[in-house]
Amino acid sequence: MIAQTKTTKIPSGPARVLRYAGMPIFLAIVCLVLYLWVSSHKLDSIERSSLNAGFITLHLIQHIELTVVSTAIVVVLAVSTGILLTRPFARWATPVVIALANIGQAVPSIGLLVLLAFIWNFGFWPTIVALVAYSFLSILRNTMVGLQQVDRSTIEAARGMGMTKTAVLFRIELPLAVPVILAGIRTALILNVGTAALATFVDAGGLGSLIDRGNRLGRMPILITGSVLTAVLALFVDWVGGVAESILRPKGL
Repeated sequence: MIAQTKTTKIPSGPARVLRYAGMPIFLAIVCLVLYLWVSSHKLDSIERSSLNAGFITLHLIQHIELTVVSTAIVVVLAVSTGILLTRPFARWATPVVIALANIGQAVPSIGLLVLLAFIWNFGFWPTIVALVAYSFLSILRNTMVGLQQVDRSTIEAARGMGMTKTAVLFRIELPLAVPVILAGIRTALILNVGTAALATFVDAGGLGSLIDRGNRLGRMPILITGSVLTAVLALFVDWVGGVAESILRPKGL
């Protein structure tokens, strides 16, 4: 029975290769088409200063740093908070925490970025705080839902076998909640990639700098390059998240 379940969930041969390699191949083709399209244009000095390997690589790295750091922080905070709020002694605080998390996502992302920039400072860390606030709710909700969906009889059986509450949490509840939590993390990653494009307005760099520069200067190649690369990065991150879900999902689920 177990072997049949695994065979159904994980394709073998060409199907498996296509499942894992299809998106990277597609994105590579998109980048190649973008390169050929830009190369077919006679670029002026302003366009050449923006559409060179050094400039694009710098802003791509900045964008990835913003996404990775903010997601790592929000995963630690949101998962920990979600676990805490599902414990009996802390459930009274759930409405308050959810309301605060809702505020972070309800406020327009550009408004939150600019507000933090004026209150605190411009640059990297205020942007990170804004990204964390914006993506906190998706991971928090998924963590809570995943833990709450664990069968109570399974938990009671584990407790009856002599397992401590901590052991039940880490050996039963969290493993069973992993698929739902990973879906929330995947959503947060996509949110952060898209929102990080706005970081250019608070001097935090990122691919949004290309989009903003192309728009302000009326240079279509710069604008399209920034937009396409941001979309490619978002799709690539989504693919990575999908692969991580397949690998980290507990066997048999």
